[in-house]
Amino acid sequence: MDILKGIKGAPDWLPPDARTFNHVETAFLEAARLGGYERIRTPVFEPTEVFARGVGESTDVVQKEMYTFDDKGGRSITLRPEGTAGVIRAALEAGVPRSGSLPVKWAYAGEFFRYERPQAGRQRQFNQVGIEALGATDPVLDAEVVLLGWEALLRTGLRDLTLRMNTLGDRVDRPAYHERLNAYLDRFADDLPPDVADRRHLNPMRAFDSKAPGVPEIMAGAPLLSDHVSSEAKEFHEEVCRLLEAEGVPLTHDPQLVRGLDYYTRTTFEYQALGLGAQNAVGGGGRYDGLAEDLGWPEPFPGVGWALGIDRTVLALGDQVAPPPRAEVFVVAVDPSLESVAFALVAELRRAGIPADQSFGGRRMKAQLKLADRSGARLAVMLGPDEVARDVVTVRDLATGEQREVARAEVVAAVASG
Repeated sequence: MDILKGIKGAPDWLPPDARTFNHVETAFLEAARLGGYERIRTPVFEPTEVFARGVGESTDVVQKEMYTFDDKGGRSITLRPEGTAGVIRAALEAGVPRSGSLPVKWAYAGEFFRYERPQAGRQRQFNQVGIEALGATDPVLDAEVVLLGWEALLRTGLRDLTLRMNTLGDRVDRPAYHERLNAYLDRFADDLPPDVADRRHLNPMRAFDSKAPGVPEIMAGAPLLSDHVSSEAKEFHEEVCRLLEAEGVPLTHDPQLVRGLDYYTRTTFEYQALGLGAQNAVGGGGRYDGLAEDLGWPEPFPGVGWALGIDRTVLALGDQVAPPPRAEVFVVAVDPSLESVAFALVAELRRAGIPADQSFGGRRMKAQLKLADRSGARLAVMLGPDEVARDVVTVRDLATGEQREVARAEVVAAVASG
């Protein structure tokens, strides 16, 4: 019988990569926590309409990539392809816009799903951490969001980052601009690939995302939305950029940046990591002041946020950051009869917040020390019959080989101090 295999595009995360994954996720969530963003959890599936209306019918996400199915009750359900629409749905359902104390600041982490051709940096099941600041329109808030994302990526140890920024203005700026952009595209109607030709009447800005042969060259001469937004939107964007530059964040103005979701307004941004090739975006986001109304809310409820890709960040890190060790201390029972004594010491170390492990199955000391090395532990704490009789242990530095005796009652303090 053949061994069953997993689904293509839904990767397994096993050690040591899983430890790097956890390191990245923790770094992202800690940056969010320091900004006052509280962790929330929303379902991995939603009514399909949440994404069809929220993300935008002109997007690849809605047209090509969603995992959609009818459940046993005949309802159309979609596995979440992104996080923001579901978060807004949850906020509206809970009445958050009328609860006071705005903006609310939320963070989330989890799995997302898009039916794409699997390749390095692009999987069908992928993982993100995101933040959303809901209920306020203020350039200072936008700058906070962008800065937190930048610092979250730096926390992982990632370097060689770039930040691209643009303003997409307000929704009232769009109709006249769409008319102007479509008039420009009419000149190239015979040269446009079918997907661009079909979608440009829903949202011609999607043409900026196309990598089809010849399209980037066509779009290089296209009119830019940033040249057709209100003076208020321009001033808003300039203030966001000024605040970020004052904090030393290097940013690049990219007037063709539109990202792949239709709900963005005003601030739009993307973090990129060098060395990832075409899939070099490790995160991004923007403002989405009309999304709540798209989902049925009767009045404005603005928001701004980002999502950072854990998978791509791990890929971008490569060997820049060593995976965190599985254990800091490995307890070695020199004699098999002392395995229960080792068990008690391991439990004591763990209760003190020190990651600890031991061998099982009565292995010899040499084999246990090999396991200690493989665990990544800094120290081995060795228990022999003589040590136990004298109520001491031997602590060995696994990097240098140096060792010393420590009183049994002082093991935790000695290990904690290095």
